Amino acid sequence: MTEALFILVVVIVTALAFDFTNGFHDTGNAMATSIATGALKPKAAVALSAILNLVGAFLSIEVALTVSNKVVSIQDSSGVPIEALMGTPILTIVFAGLVGGILWNLTTWLLGLPSSSSHALFGGLIGSAIASLGLSGVKWDGVITSILIPAFFAPLVAGLVAGIGTWTVYRLVAKIPESRRDAGFRWGQIGSASLVSLAHGTNDAQKTMGVITLALIAYGSWTDTHAIPFWVKAACAFAIAAGTYIGGWRVIRTLGKGLVEIHSPQGMAAETASAAIILSSSHLGMALSTTHVATGSILGSGVGKRGAEVRWGVAGRMVVAWVTTLPAAAIVGALCWYLASVIGGAVGIGVVFAILVAAAAWMFSRSRRTAINPNNVNAEWEGGLAVTEQQDVAQETAKVPAGAERN
Repeated sequence: MTEALFILVVVIVTALAFDFTNGFHDTGNAMATSIATGALKPKAAVALSAILNLVGAFLSIEVALTVSNKVVSIQDSSGVPIEALMGTPILTIVFAGLVGGILWNLTTWLLGLPSSSSHALFGGLIGSAIASLGLSGVKWDGVITSILIPAFFAPLVAGLVAGIGTWTVYRLVAKIPESRRDAGFRWGQIGSASLVSLAHGTNDAQKTMGVITLALIAYGSWTDTHAIPFWVKAACAFAIAAGTYIGGWRVIRTLGKGLVEIHSPQGMAAETASAAIILSSSHLGMALSTTHVATGSILGSGVGKRGAEVRWGVAGRMVVAWVTTLPAAAIVGALCWYLASVIGGAVGIGVVFAILVAAAAWMFSRSRRTAINPNNVNAEWEGGLAVTEQQDVAQETAKVPAGAERN
């Protein structure tokens, strides 16, 4: 195996690992409210979401083309990588960016913060491109129009739509007994949550497709800048579906219990608003953060219900994570590029990959101290992510095997 081929293989594996973390990090965007209201059992919710993410990944490539063509300036006007950068230089930029995205995803997952996987990826790529090529290595117009502007407006629009929807729903069903009302809306939530999962697949899985396609073009094994190889679509679809099925219970808990004590009418309004906005952005090729949209919708549903308790302190911590995601991932991406470049070649890539594996293992081990799982994800929120041992025992109805389900 040549050095360039080895690096390409590592880049593809790392990209699929990012896609996997994207899946379990963002499961809560679709299913947190349905789990919180009891519309779906936790395990059934993540299984349904995984299937729909898988299907959604095959429905569009517009976002994938945005990622491969509009973020980093390593292509000419036709979208073909600049000849002087072909091969290892581009692969190293992409690899370092992916590592930056994965490490930020894992950090925020450990803290239970619903930050943007999309912005983590873009931040990592921007940081590694600047480290390699300077400020000219980034297509700033694409970053502003396709990333920053949607990041600002998406949660505001989602919150407004969900707030109006929640207020309207409660006005329409004011005379219906609560038990009958909530039972009906729980069925509606299954449909709206499914639509969010489908929308998530059309948006987030595309981003990894774009990264892998860019790497293939740089290596010289793919030349069509307006299409994505089928095997790349399939690999990314299964990776994000597998991550979704694992269930990012820490983030699900924060979204479902930490922001608003949510009821079924609010959940359905929030999910419907999220799905409409995410699907629209996918059609337009905007690499939107589904996390920002989902969080804005949930907050809007709290504002729209009279007397609902909205935990603005938790929301404030999320906003801090949102604002720091791009620069934090960019710093990590730049550092990874420097390290890989100083050591050089396949050895440098291997060292950075080993650091990634070690950091991921440490964070997973650390998360076991306050494990969140399907049995305690809906425990009462008492000011933080952690669940007490008594709550955990009270929630358990069966032993949960160690590993995949205790995330």
